[in-house]
Amino acid sequence: MENLHRGKQSVLFPNKPVVTAWASVVGKKEGEGPLGPAFDRVIPDGKFGEKTWEQAETKFQQTALELLLEKNRLPREDLDLVLSGDLLNQCVGSSYALRRSGIPALGLYGACSTLAEGLLLAGAAVNGGYAAHAAALSSSHFAAAERQYRFPLAYGGQRTPTAQWTVTGAGAVLISRSGRGPRLCAATVGTVEDKGVTDANNMGAAMAWAAYRTIRAHLDDLGLSPEDFDRIVTGDLGSLGSAMVREFFAGDGVKLGDRYADCGVLIFDPETQDVHCGGSGAGCSAVVLAAQLLPGLESGRWKRLLFCGTGALLSPTTTQQKRSIPSICHAVAIEQ
Repeated sequence: MENLHRGKQSVLFPNKPVVTAWASVVGKKEGEGPLGPAFDRVIPDGKFGEKTWEQAETKFQQTALELLLEKNRLPREDLDLVLSGDLLNQCVGSSYALRRSGIPALGLYGACSTLAEGLLLAGAAVNGGYAAHAAALSSSHFAAAERQYRFPLAYGGQRTPTAQWTVTGAGAVLISRSGRGPRLCAATVGTVEDKGVTDANNMGAAMAWAAYRTIRAHLDDLGLSPEDFDRIVTGDLGSLGSAMVREFFAGDGVKLGDRYADCGVLIFDPETQDVHCGGSGAGCSAVVLAAQLLPGLESGRWKRLLFCGTGALLSPTTTQQKRSIPSICHAVAIEQ
């Protein structure tokens, strides 16, 4: 059997699984940002007609998955596997979204790196012949996340300058054995990193080192340089965390230049939308990937993308105990 492992952390997908469809569903604030016209659906009602924010998040996921299957004209019964996750305790957003669906499901928790983790595992399943069609799905909701991780909105707490705005939205990506679309060619599994950051309102700083380590590992394991990619995109470090990644690479004598971007920076307009350091949440990189990055590959705007999902692996309990924030980043290389 061919050895598909490279270096310490990376793997190859020689069968080049195809990204055959993608879908994005977002809230009102996201729709007002620079990517607004590119999203498949913008939902003006934050509760999406439901009784609670958490039930709304479930509906965002359900809608994204339905759109995904419609776009590819894939019957629900032909979807072999869905890998999904969210920020809610025990990933209940995903569990409730998939109940009664009849689709084999694996729940994931990688915080804001969940979609990248799902892509990596979906790619492995399809490349290995374990599935003909596998979907990666993740979501977040501003109000649900605030209630769980910080304070209920009615509390009116003041946000610190380093804080990021949790994206309300869900993104879904379909990976298939054959078809038309961008292709997965390699991936790097991240390691859990902890640089001692304890401020839960400064997750960009907590995740930056993990992003650097994973990108560095991908390049080293596969013998590549940043110039081998048209776009290297993290998600979601925000303006502070992404600046730190540039500094880490500058320490190696490497300039990332204009090819580097961050989903937390791309999704909102800092001049007109009060989001402080940018966007965050498990839905952030998912909807940016579906709205801008994959269409850019499909259109030929870019030929090769390194998509690097970053996640802060904290919980309300660890924050209350003043513990530092472990973080992780997974990278997936996608080509035209």
